[in-house]
Amino acid sequence: MSVNKAILIGNIGRDIELRHSPSGMAVAKFALATNERRKDKEGKWQDQTEWHNIVAFGKLAEFCGQYLGKGRSIYVEGSIRTRTYDDDKGNRRYFTEIIAQTIRFVGPKPQGAETGGAGGAGGAGGAGGGGEAPEFPPENDDDIPF
Repeated sequence: MSVNKAILIGNIGRDIELRHSPSGMAVAKFALATNERRKDKEGKWQDQTEWHNIVAFGKLAEFCGQYLGKGRSIYVEGSIRTRTYDDDKGNRRYFTEIIAQTIRFVGPKPQGAETGGAGGAGGAGGAGGGGEAPEFPPENDDDIPF
């Protein structure tokens, strides 16, 4: 028996990238920031931001494109997938992403957000920040698992 499950609460780092596969299935991609606080050697608190690449398919992807946007605090539950691709120089690169199965709001809508939709459930989201959200590597639609 094995389990492949990731549960994250954090802030969306950039606007949702919504596309459609050649078969017409919606595919949404975005980066989610989670923060962790640790004390350094001098006893000072340091924030460390981790960026997670999130991918959603079908109706969940359409939901993401319609209701989610940069800065929004969300809960994501899904499985971890690592893909490989060759960069422009022919080097093999590995890319890890979370294939979302559940996404829920966990905080108030950010001030000035342009996304619509219903309010979220109560709770605290992870703090964002810590640099720019990473970009996804080049996508080959043949790699979509359906």
